[in-house]
Amino acid sequence: MNLSERLRKAMEASGTSQADLARACGVKAPSVHGWLSGKSKFLRGENLLKAARVLGVSQDWLATGSGPMHAGADIAQEHGLPSGTFRKVVAVDDDDARITLIPKVRLRLTAGISGFHVEAELGDDSTSTVPTHWMRDRGFKKEHLIAIDVRGESMEPTFYAGDTAVLNTADKEPVDGGVFAINYEGEPVVKRMTRDAGQWWLTSDNSDQRRFPRKLCEGDGCIIIGRVVRKESERF
Repeated sequence: MNLSERLRKAMEASGTSQADLARACGVKAPSVHGWLSGKSKFLRGENLLKAARVLGVSQDWLATGSGPMHAGADIAQEHGLPSGTFRKVVAVDDDDARITLIPKVRLRLTAGISGFHVEAELGDDSTSTVPTHWMRDRGFKKEHLIAIDVRGESMEPTFYAGDTAVLNTADKEPVDGGVFAINYEGEPVVKRMTRDAGQWWLTSDNSDQRRFPRKLCEGDGCIIIGRVVRKESERF
């Protein structure tokens, strides 16, 4: 394989777009186009280091095609496993094109008010991260995504207290079985919406329905903030 073929293979495997690669390497789009079109035969210096890092491949393989594609592949071969069984884990910076930072917020609500205000979390827990290709593949826009901490036990085992839920605030259309963040009488809740007898209900995933009965969602007392599209949890 030549350079352009190796680049295309690595980009496809990692879900990295041409724009992602350009941003990660600090170059303009025509430079990446030159690499992919075959006009540029070599990658050297900082461009090689940055491209290998964002694509998650070894520098030797990307530059010359020699050795395993991934830095951990030789370890797999030593243990008699297929090449690529192991892959080197690399820490990423906040400005890495492979990730997008989503603000983690606290919701400030008032009963009967359709809008909502957010208060940014402070410190190390002020953002949540999502893969850029995940957001792009689903057509989500960064400005519509926020992350919140889930409270209480009503959505166990789907969500536990302290789990993080990522909301798409552009999606407020009720869906039977969908999980949404709701302004319920001035309180932020995460519930599953169900359709029954022509009405929308907020239901809990917790099996103890006596503690967490379903509630009717109607009027100004039940306003959708956004649909839950992703979760982060430390429970396995």
